[in-house]
Amino acid sequence: MVFGFGDKDVVVRDAHFPGRAPIDSYGNGGFRFADMSHKGSLLLLPSGIYGWEQGEDDDLTTASFSRVMAETGVEFLLVGTGRQIKLLSPDVRASLKAAKLSTDTMSTGAAIRTYNIMLAESRPVAAALIAV
Repeated sequence: MVFGFGDKDVVVRDAHFPGRAPIDSYGNGGFRFADMSHKGSLLLLPSGIYGWEQGEDDDLTTASFSRVMAETGVEFLLVGTGRQIKLLSPDVRASLKAAKLSTDTMSTGAAIRTYNIMLAESRPVAAALIAV
């Protein structure tokens, strides 16, 4: 998407950080990591950190996790569902299991703490974090 501002154009790209980083803080609808901030939800994958169009009120579907299932090098997926724990549907759990992902669903805060520990231990972890 390109927005024109006089003689300068601003290009808006999909949010992406090309690396792995622990989450330093969260709240106010976003996250801080790697000396940056991001407003909205995130997918934390071995290939990088991506903006994720998922809100607390949105249904978690198999399509919600398509990028995660396409990623290599992931064995564990932590799903931070916001302030409250929301269980994944049997269909979604089956799809993630078929992709050989062990999944744990928890509040976003708990998912961040667990992700940071597993990342520090160099474990094959990914996280899907809904912003709070």
